[in-house]
Amino acid sequence: MALKTLSAMNAAALDKDLMSIGAFSIDQLMELAGLSVSQAVYRVHPPKSGRRILVACGPGNNGGDGLVAARHLWHYGYKPTIYYPKQGKNDLYERLATQLKNLSIPFIEDFHSALKETDHVVDAIFGFSFSGEVREPFPAVITGLEKASVPVTSVDAPSSWNIESGPPSEGPGAEFVPEVLVSLTAPKPLVKWYTGRHFIGGRFVSPDLKEKYDLKLPEYEGIDQVVEVDGEGKVKSNI
Repeated sequence: MALKTLSAMNAAALDKDLMSIGAFSIDQLMELAGLSVSQAVYRVHPPKSGRRILVACGPGNNGGDGLVAARHLWHYGYKPTIYYPKQGKNDLYERLATQLKNLSIPFIEDFHSALKETDHVVDAIFGFSFSGEVREPFPAVITGLEKASVPVTSVDAPSSWNIESGPPSEGPGAEFVPEVLVSLTAPKPLVKWYTGRHFIGGRFVSPDLKEKYDLKLPEYEGIDQVVEVDGEGKVKSNI
């Protein structure tokens, strides 16, 4: 049985329902998403494997998830660095960036130099709403992720991938397969083309919304915010 997925259209509709029917704020959803990502990173790359984490953030909500994840990773004992070339100007993004600066987490402009000095990368550039061409300055960044010698964890989608049809046929991202993918709320159709370690995160969907969107979500264990699954959606043991 194939893993049940959530289309881009339904993912957008579910987000709206979470904020209307579910009464969540965007701040809450971003906080829970970023927390999920940070737990997945801790699971696959514990601090003993290297504390330097480079977080590449895009200008939208996916980038905001990355900023939240970076804050949690700092509190876990990691040393995050932020690449955020197109910083969001609204109040939410500015507050998330300020929270990191208050922890003296560095923001850098040279992604490629930082890539040579890190132990793990969080790809929080583009999420489920991405479509079309990758625009500057991100083509070279995604090419860098393709060729990275350290593990990469992607948030909701490997950046440059189409949510419905997977990796691009050519250009930046055509050969990009991160070691880890964290699907937020529910897996998207692109997981059909994904071959690495796959986590589902976002422990906030109520039973009524789960039924409305016919979601087949795994059971979370204990206080975990993520669940690792195989290609059929079966939960993998933490042991």
